[in-house]
Amino acid sequence: MNKDNVTGKMDQVAGKIKKKVGEATGNQKLANSGAAQEVKGTAKETWGNVKDTASSISDTARTRADAETADWKQRSDEKAHDVREKITSAAQNAKDKINTKLDHIQHEQRHEREDIRQVY
Repeated sequence: MNKDNVTGKMDQVAGKIKKKVGEATGNQKLANSGAAQEVKGTAKETWGNVKDTASSISDTARTRADAETADWKQRSDEKAHDVREKITSAAQNAKDKINTKLDHIQHEQRHEREDIRQVY
């Protein structure tokens, strides 16, 4: 409930009272003024309801956007983790292959040095 709902209800009540007093006393001007105030109050209250509904829709949209943002952030974080894992795994695999090749070269170099020593 907002200010328009409250003032609209107050105008409706005041308008009904004016209308009844005007009708009871035969004062058409007062009765018409009361009816107009009652209509004005009804319009204000309705406008207040429109504003409340718009606020509710906005809150729902904000909640949805926040939830979707959180979901996208989680997905993004998971994707970043997966990419980091792939990169570090690829680096480890490359290191292992290089070290295997280097071990093989060093082994060959030892044999070659031994062969050279045996010849000289």
